Amino acid sequence: MAKLAIKSDNRKQNLLLPPSLDELVPENHMVRVVDAVIDQLDISDILSTYRGGGNSAFNPKMMLKVLVFAYLSNVYSSRRIEELLCRDIYFMWLAGMKRPDFRTINYYRGKRLKEGFDAVFTQVVELLHEEGFVSLKVQYIDGTKIESVANKYTFVWRGSVEKNDAKLKAKTETLLRQIELNHAIETQENPVSEDLTAEEVTQRVERIKAKVEAAKLSKEERKDLKRMKEDAVPRMNRYKEQLATMGTRNSYSKTDPDATFMRMKEDAMLNGQLKPGYNVQISTENQFITNFGIYQRPTDTLTMISYLESFRARYGIQSQ
Repeated sequence: MAKLAIKSDNRKQNLLLPPSLDELVPENHMVRVVDAVIDQLDISDILSTYRGGGNSAFNPKMMLKVLVFAYLSNVYSSRRIEELLCRDIYFMWLAGMKRPDFRTINYYRGKRLKEGFDAVFTQVVELLHEEGFVSLKVQYIDGTKIESVANKYTFVWRGSVEKNDAKLKAKTETLLRQIELNHAIETQENPVSEDLTAEEVTQRVERIKAKVEAAKLSKEERKDLKRMKEDAVPRMNRYKEQLATMGTRNSYSKTDPDATFMRMKEDAMLNGQLKPGYNVQISTENQFITNFGIYQRPTDTLTMISYLESFRARYGIQSQ
């Protein structure tokens, strides 16, 4: 029987010429494409978020390369990216052996990249256009609803707010008018308001107190005036703020005011429950995303015109 030959695996063997990381990355690997593409981009919008001074910062382009390659590898956790920067050859090569921690990665993604992402996206699509991968003459548009991380029980509805606001104002107007009539306060000083405001309520309460001695006010009237000042006025202000936050929408979430309640395609309860979310519109051509938009309106028909205008604003041309 021939003698079995086993290759040496001595991990303590010193190398005269240590291998380069570049030698371990195949020439046609995706990580080299990410590196080459991002090297061509203008990231001045991202650089504008840096104030300068203090300790040296990680190269913004290197951070962008790491994030893009991580997303292409279906890795989204900053802690997982930090781990890969320490043990994955491709991440180590892309980062030049630099090792930003998960906090730095999160800050870059949430603060730095927030300002420059749109410009970076546009440049990548324009690069694809120059290379002939997309023509920008056609858009295949579709929308999908993405659920917000907000609690589904934190809703505020326009109908409910307007109804409660109207009831409160009518009740307050009636009480104020009755007290004014009881003490012969001239109605010309307090004309009936079609839309009573918190400021008007406060002024009228103070005017009643100034014109009528406290002893002449009944116990019920004093209680009503106190309730108006301490309860009705704050509630009116709150309803006003809620309607301002809502804008033209019919609802919003208290914990994510930008989210609107929409009927989702998939629901854990399988009963078509309304949930806070966003309507995301995406254009594609040749399987590349060429435009995107995030909307608070639940139906695609109401986003179409503004979405087409965003394509023209991004590239200076409109698809045919």
